[in-house]
Amino acid sequence: MFKHHPRGLAPLFFIEMWERLSFYVIGGILLLYALDTERGGLGLPNLTANDIVGTYLAFVYATPFLGGLIADRYLGFRRSVLIGGLCMAAGLFSLGTRGETFFVLGLVLVCIGNGFFKPNISAMVGNLYERGDPRRDAGFNLFYMGINIGAFAAFFSSAWVRDQFGWFWAFRMAGCGLLIGVLLLLVFWRLLAKADKPSQKRDDDIPISTILLTILVPALVVGFVGWWVATTWFPDSPVTPPMCGFLAGMLPLIVFFLRLPAKTEPQERAGLLALLPIFVAGGTFFMILHLNTTALTQWANQDTDRHSASVFDLAPWNTTQDALPSYFRNAAADVPRPSKDTLVVVDEATALKFGTSRLDVAAVAAVRQQHPDVAAVSTSGEVAGATPSTDPEIARRAANVYPDGAVTVQQGRDSHGVPTIAVDVAEGSKAAGRVAFTRQIAGAAVPVLLVSQATFDDVYRLADATTPTLPPGDYLRVTSAELFQAANAGCVILFTPLLVWFWGFLRRRSRDVSTADKIYYGLLLTMVSMLVMALAGWLTEGGTLKVSALWLLTAYAIVTVGELCLSPMGLSLVTKLSPKRFVGLMMGGWFCATAFGNKLSGFFGGIQALMSPTTFFLVLAATVAVVALAIRAILPWLDRTIRQYGA
Repeated sequence: MFKHHPRGLAPLFFIEMWERLSFYVIGGILLLYALDTERGGLGLPNLTANDIVGTYLAFVYATPFLGGLIADRYLGFRRSVLIGGLCMAAGLFSLGTRGETFFVLGLVLVCIGNGFFKPNISAMVGNLYERGDPRRDAGFNLFYMGINIGAFAAFFSSAWVRDQFGWFWAFRMAGCGLLIGVLLLLVFWRLLAKADKPSQKRDDDIPISTILLTILVPALVVGFVGWWVATTWFPDSPVTPPMCGFLAGMLPLIVFFLRLPAKTEPQERAGLLALLPIFVAGGTFFMILHLNTTALTQWANQDTDRHSASVFDLAPWNTTQDALPSYFRNAAADVPRPSKDTLVVVDEATALKFGTSRLDVAAVAAVRQQHPDVAAVSTSGEVAGATPSTDPEIARRAANVYPDGAVTVQQGRDSHGVPTIAVDVAEGSKAAGRVAFTRQIAGAAVPVLLVSQATFDDVYRLADATTPTLPPGDYLRVTSAELFQAANAGCVILFTPLLVWFWGFLRRRSRDVSTADKIYYGLLLTMVSMLVMALAGWLTEGGTLKVSALWLLTAYAIVTVGELCLSPMGLSLVTKLSPKRFVGLMMGGWFCATAFGNKLSGFFGGIQALMSPTTFFLVLAATVAVVALAIRAILPWLDRTIRQYGA
């Protein structure tokens, strides 16, 4: 695969593969972890959870602007990648530690680390090739395949680890993977010296202090103003204060990149101007692609038939999980339900405490008092009134128990007026132990789940006399929701060699497709993927039924072909059209555009429930169509400019 490419490509391929494995673990499970109320997650409202994911994805792709600049001017690419890898590993281990402070710190460290890592390893790939080298596009395609091998492995490994050991161990596993990538960088440090070309600095380059004062400081100020306006004047709007703050803060960056060509030499100007519409196309594409972390993950979790999606149930890992009560809200009547004896109805606050693994001693006592036939069983530590047990099946249903006063329940309403309940644990509080609840059924102690009355009713609402019931203690096995994201990575791995061969086939027959045309076709395919989902949304009858997993898999396959047409080409064009002294900076610009699209992914995930599924996906398809038509209108100029630079 690497035979006809520079020697440094293979090490960069594997370094990026391990880093992306770690990165995509977060992308795969962050929203599920934030929303989860059944497996020890955070139990956040939908709008808040999507806002967190969108903000994280935005900043994880915005920080490369500064990381690329620092690499260009001071650190060089290798040292920047090393610092970024270590910083991201620290962030992942922080995410794997219980506590709100560690959660926020972990996301911040990952964002900072990615800023140093992501643009500079991509720039190193470009530096392996001389200007005009016809192998460059193919090299980026291979590099892109490494990204997706890591992503593909991430979803399978995280699904298995979190089902077996919990959310925190999935984050810790990702941190270990990132350290392997850092080790590979150190092993091949000398070989990669060729890819670490010093930037071609000039006396009239804009000083980094000027950039900080004219871009980042105004971005912070304008972002704060946007946040304040949203908080003061639109407190209940779906366009949340973080959303307004981020979008406002992006304005100085947009102005900077619009004005940059005018401050450069005439021979550099056309290439920088040509990158601006490429940035717009990239941001639009990633707005759709990274719906896989928000809206499409919600679709997989709530609206996809996962009990028959056995395509992902691959040895040696069991990639399925128990279908807990929320799965049955819109499950058809022929889907087996859990035994009613294994669901114990309690008040909503206690049910949420149990589901987020944040019980207190008083809650345990209250459950035993309200349900005398239910026993409290301690699976670790000592909790008053609980009898000890070492049964692993009982331990799987256990929740952490904290001292009284450490757990608080806050009730409120989201921006749509929907009541919300949040469970918080005082920072630094230690769990006294873990407790499960059991009920004697047919002479055996069977672990039970604590659920609210509304959840209990949802489980059996669509059931009828023909609906099968599972034996007490047994649960339907369903595909883990994050595994559907692996379809995108898997398709990249499968389609990359085919597409590289196809472009080469056309080139040998003098029917070469230009880079600009590939970007246009990528946008068209992205639009088609949303039209497929719009049709799937129509089949759900307004979200009241689950539909086949094939709809989501088909959409991922189509958008993946669009991705291969657009994303590697965009990365390649940044290295081709940028002056050498601006490669890191303009790579940061590409990722700023991606950040903009990512924040919109979080926004659309948050408002998904406000529209019917069909309308939601049609709005997205129309948005992509507008950008695609604009790119089509300037294709002749883009082609001329790209040829002018030997790209």
